[in-house]
Amino acid sequence: MENNAETKAKKGLGEPNVIPTEVIQSQVDNYRNNQLMAINECMGIDDANAIWFDMVTLKKFIADIEKEAYEVDPEVRTEDLGIRFYYAAYPEEPQEPIPADYAKRHTLIMVPTKKKDDLNYDFNPYEDSSHALAVTLEVSGRAVAQNHGALIPPGNSIVESY
Repeated sequence: MENNAETKAKKGLGEPNVIPTEVIQSQVDNYRNNQLMAINECMGIDDANAIWFDMVTLKKFIADIEKEAYEVDPEVRTEDLGIRFYYAAYPEEPQEPIPADYAKRHTLIMVPTKKKDDLNYDFNPYEDSSHALAVTLEVSGRAVAQNHGALIPPGNSIVESY
Protein backbone atom coordinates (compact mmCIF):
# COMPACT_ATOMS: atom_id res chain seq x y z
CA MET A 1 0.00 0.00 0.00
CA GLU A 2 1.34 3.47 -0.96
CA ASN A 3 1.74 6.16 1.63
CA ASN A 4 0.49 9.71 1.02
CA ALA A 5 3.97 11.02 0.07
CA GLU A 6 4.39 8.28 -2.57
CA THR A 7 0.97 9.06 -4.04
CA LYS A 8 1.80 12.78 -4.19
CA ALA A 9 5.18 12.08 -5.76
CA LYS A 10 3.57 9.96 -8.48
CA LYS A 11 1.15 12.79 -9.24
CA GLY A 12 4.08 15.22 -9.47
CA LEU A 13 3.02 17.09 -6.35
CA GLY A 14 5.93 16.18 -4.06
CA GLU A 15 6.59 18.14 -0.92
CA PRO A 16 5.36 21.74 -0.71
CA ASN A 17 7.80 24.60 -1.22
CA VAL A 18 8.68 26.22 2.08
CA ILE A 19 10.55 29.37 3.05
CA PRO A 20 11.52 30.10 6.65
CA THR A 21 9.22 32.75 8.11
CA GLU A 22 12.19 34.91 9.13
CA VAL A 23 13.32 35.02 5.48
CA ILE A 24 9.83 36.03 4.36
CA GLN A 25 9.66 38.75 7.02
CA SER A 26 13.15 40.03 6.19
CA GLN A 27 12.41 40.31 2.48
CA VAL A 28 9.01 41.95 3.06
CA ASP A 29 10.67 44.41 5.44
CA ASN A 30 13.41 45.12 2.87
CA TYR A 31 10.77 46.02 0.29
CA ARG A 32 8.73 48.17 2.69
CA ASN A 33 11.80 49.97 4.09
CA ASN A 34 13.36 50.65 0.70
CA GLN A 35 11.29 50.49 -2.50
CA LEU A 36 7.88 51.15 -0.90
CA MET A 37 9.20 54.00 1.25
CA ALA A 38 10.87 55.62 -1.78
CA ILE A 39 7.69 55.29 -3.86
CA ASN A 40 5.49 56.70 -1.11
CA GLU A 41 7.82 59.64 -0.44
CA CYS A 42 8.45 60.42 -4.11
CA MET A 43 4.85 60.08 -5.26
CA GLY A 44 3.14 61.25 -2.07
CA ILE A 45 0.87 58.18 -1.94
CA ASP A 46 0.32 55.18 0.31
CA ASP A 47 1.14 52.51 -2.30
CA ALA A 48 0.03 48.89 -2.14
CA ASN A 49 2.40 46.44 -0.48
CA ALA A 50 0.41 43.26 -1.14
CA ILE A 51 -2.04 41.83 -3.63
CA TRP A 52 -4.41 38.87 -3.17
CA PHE A 53 -5.96 36.54 -5.76
CA ASP A 54 -8.46 33.82 -4.89
CA MET A 55 -7.66 30.21 -5.77
CA VAL A 56 -10.52 29.90 -8.27
CA THR A 57 -9.13 32.82 -10.30
CA LEU A 58 -5.58 31.44 -10.22
CA LYS A 59 -6.62 27.89 -11.13
CA LYS A 60 -8.81 29.15 -13.97
CA PHE A 61 -5.96 31.29 -15.28
CA ILE A 62 -3.61 28.30 -15.27
CA ALA A 63 -6.26 26.13 -16.97
CA ASP A 64 -6.82 28.87 -19.59
CA ILE A 65 -3.08 29.01 -20.32
CA GLU A 66 -2.89 25.24 -20.76
CA LYS A 67 -6.03 25.07 -22.93
CA GLU A 68 -5.00 27.94 -25.21
CA ALA A 69 -1.40 26.72 -25.48
CA TYR A 70 -2.51 23.21 -26.45
CA GLU A 71 -4.82 24.64 -29.10
CA VAL A 72 -1.89 26.52 -30.67
CA ASP A 73 0.63 23.71 -30.14
CA PRO A 74 -0.80 20.25 -29.30
CA GLU A 75 2.76 19.04 -28.60
CA VAL A 76 3.49 21.65 -25.90
CA ARG A 77 4.68 20.20 -22.60
CA THR A 78 3.30 21.51 -19.31
CA GLU A 79 6.85 22.00 -18.03
CA ASP A 80 7.47 24.43 -20.91
CA LEU A 81 4.63 26.73 -19.79
CA GLY A 82 4.87 29.32 -17.05
CA ILE A 83 3.62 32.66 -15.80
CA ARG A 84 5.55 35.94 -15.76
CA PHE A 85 4.48 38.53 -13.19
CA TYR A 86 4.88 42.10 -14.40
CA TYR A 87 4.89 44.90 -11.86
CA ALA A 88 2.39 47.50 -13.01
CA ALA A 89 0.47 50.51 -11.70
CA TYR A 90 -3.12 51.57 -12.09
CA PRO A 91 -3.78 54.87 -13.87
CA GLU A 92 -4.57 58.08 -12.03
CA GLU A 93 -8.24 57.61 -12.87
CA PRO A 94 -9.04 53.88 -13.00
CA GLN A 95 -12.04 52.73 -15.02
CA GLU A 96 -14.67 50.26 -13.78
CA PRO A 97 -14.39 47.61 -12.46
CA ILE A 98 -11.20 48.99 -10.85
CA PRO A 99 -12.06 50.98 -7.68
CA ALA A 100 -11.08 54.65 -7.66
CA ASP A 101 -8.96 54.13 -4.51
CA TYR A 102 -6.60 51.89 -6.52
CA ALA A 103 -5.39 54.97 -8.44
CA LYS A 104 -1.60 54.99 -9.06
CA ARG A 105 -1.06 51.95 -6.81
CA HIS A 106 1.03 48.88 -7.65
CA THR A 107 -0.55 45.82 -9.18
CA LEU A 108 0.61 42.66 -10.91
CA ILE A 109 -0.22 41.59 -14.42
CA MET A 110 0.33 37.90 -15.13
CA VAL A 111 1.03 36.69 -18.65
CA PRO A 112 1.73 33.16 -19.90
CA THR A 113 5.19 32.13 -20.99
CA LYS A 114 6.35 29.33 -23.25
CA LYS A 115 9.85 27.90 -23.35
CA LYS A 116 11.74 27.81 -26.64
CA ASP A 117 15.47 27.18 -26.93
CA ASP A 118 15.79 27.27 -23.10
CA LEU A 119 14.29 30.79 -22.92
CA ASN A 120 10.89 31.58 -21.39
CA TYR A 121 9.17 33.91 -23.85
CA ASP A 122 5.98 35.82 -23.17
CA PHE A 123 3.32 33.84 -24.95
CA ASN A 124 0.09 35.11 -26.45
CA PRO A 125 -1.90 32.30 -28.04
CA TYR A 126 -4.21 34.87 -29.65
CA GLU A 127 -1.38 35.98 -31.95
CA ASP A 128 -0.95 33.94 -35.09
CA SER A 129 1.43 31.06 -34.43
CA SER A 130 4.39 32.77 -36.09
CA HIS A 131 4.11 35.67 -33.64
CA ALA A 132 2.74 33.91 -30.53
CA LEU A 133 6.12 34.06 -28.80
CA ALA A 134 6.89 37.67 -28.00
CA VAL A 135 10.22 38.53 -29.57
CA THR A 136 8.93 41.94 -30.56
CA LEU A 137 5.86 43.69 -29.22
CA GLU A 138 2.90 42.53 -31.26
CA VAL A 139 -0.37 44.23 -30.42
CA SER A 140 -3.39 42.16 -31.36
CA GLY A 141 -5.91 43.87 -29.12
CA ARG A 142 -6.20 41.01 -26.64
CA ALA A 143 -3.96 38.63 -24.73
CA VAL A 144 -4.34 35.85 -22.19
CA ALA A 145 -3.52 37.72 -18.96
CA GLN A 146 -4.72 38.20 -15.40
CA ASN A 147 -4.87 41.36 -13.31
CA HIS A 148 -6.83 42.98 -10.53
CA GLY A 149 -6.42 41.23 -7.25
CA ALA A 150 -7.32 42.84 -3.93
CA LEU A 151 -4.72 45.44 -2.92
CA ILE A 152 -3.49 46.32 0.58
CA PRO A 153 -3.74 49.26 0.97
CA PRO A 154 -6.47 50.35 0.35
CA GLY A 155 -7.64 47.02 1.78
CA ASN A 156 -7.28 46.38 5.51
CA SER A 157 -3.82 45.18 6.54
CA ILE A 158 -5.23 43.31 9.55
CA VAL A 159 -5.28 40.15 7.38
CA GLU A 160 -1.50 40.22 6.71
CA SER A 161 1.01 38.17 8.71
CA TYR A 162 4.16 39.82 7.34
